[in-house]
Parts: sequence; structure tokens; C-alpha cells
Amino acid sequence: MSLVNVKNVSKKYGSQYALKNLTLSLEEKGQYAIVGASGSGKSTLLYLLGGLDKPDVGEIEVDGLNLGQLSDGEMANYRNTKVGFIFQFHFLLPSINCLKNILLPAEIGVHKIGPVKKQALELAEHLGITQCLKKFPYQLSGGEQQRVNIVRALSLRPQILLCDEPTGNLDSENSVKVTALLQKLAKEFDSTLAVVTHDHSVANRFKQKFVLKDGQLVDGQQSLDVATPPPPPEN
Repeated sequence: MSLVNVKNVSKKYGSQYALKNLTLSLEEKGQYAIVGASGSGKSTLLYLLGGLDKPDVGEIEVDGLNLGQLSDGEMANYRNTKVGFIFQFHFLLPSINCLKNILLPAEIGVHKIGPVKKQALELAEHLGITQCLKKFPYQLSGGEQQRVNIVRALSLRPQILLCDEPTGNLDSENSVKVTALLQKLAKEFDSTLAVVTHDHSVANRFKQKFVLKDGQLVDGQQSLDVATPPPPPEN
């Protein structure tokens, strides 16, 4: 069953197309890599799916919602209740500790803090960063900050987990570990997972991927079979 439907979407910045007449769909609980060279439109696609921008032409429907028809307030609610974001750069506020960073989306949204905090603490323990929660972001390593970022994104149990180059600052070994972790957690949370990457070792962990070039799907293919990924790590 399709959760996300992108229909004939185009997006321009100035005179340059970032996406051109793009059509694709994401299945509920599916896991996808979105790959392509720099400037291919993959990050633009992710931002449109997450409601951070709107297409110039075409429609994006998520769970029956037409994102282009939402008001600013409705779009903010969509981002807060249905979408989890994980970026290459963690965007943790330096002036508050990591637990407060994690809980901030719940505090500004419509969520009850108690259940979200309980979920966050369980995730932090699972990821081995409980000792980091009272620390400030600048006191953590890059890997620890990324795990805090993952806890923040998943603590609200999003329908869609959107990751933009989440392993861009990691070496190959840790890139694979973080990708495996995202896949494992997305499956546990019944989230649809979409990961933008230019790293073939990351892309090859996914059975389905979208290959973009100049804002369009390569050869019209919406999914490609790739090598079977190795099993995820224990932790």
C-alpha cells in the first residue's frame, strides 16, 4: 500500500530545475535509498516529502494529505506529527542539554511529554547514549551527536523517517553501522524510511532505490534490486 505518492512534480530554483516532472511512490513501511550525483535533486525531493518546501507543479500526497493544499499551520503539524528528520549536520541547539534537544519537538507540538520522554529514554538506552542526555551537544563526539539526532527523530514514532546524507561525516565502517541501525529502528517503529546518499556502501544496503539525474529518474526506473545487505549489528 502506497503511503507517499509524488505525481508529476517539478521544482525550480531560479531558472534551474531541481526536479522535473517526477513521479514515484513509497510503500508503507518500505525502505528506500535515494541516490545521485550532487545537484541531481535528491535532497530537494526529501525536503518536499518532509514539507520543508512545496513543488511548483504537481502533487505530493502522504497518507491521503495533499501537501500542496496545506496551510502553514497544517504543514507545521504534518512535520511535527508524521515526519522524522535526520540530517548530516545534527542541528542540536548548543544552549540546552541533549535531553531537552530531544524533547523540544514534542514541547512545541501537540504531543504529551511523558510518553515521548519515556520513549526517548528507552531509545537512548538502546543506543548506548543514556550518559549523554544531561550533557550539552558540544561535549559529545560526532557519533554520539548523531545518535542523539536519531533518538530525537524517532521519539515521536514518525510515519516517515527522512535522512539526508546521515552518514556523510562518518567513515565507511561506521556509515554501514549507522545505516543498519536506521533500518532496524525504522522496522521496529513501522516507519517508511528514505535515505538520501551518494555512498554506494550505504545504497547497497537497500533492496529498493531511486536513482536521480538532473531531477529525473534514470531510465524511468523507480526501484532497482541490489546486493542483499549483511545482517545488522547487534547493538
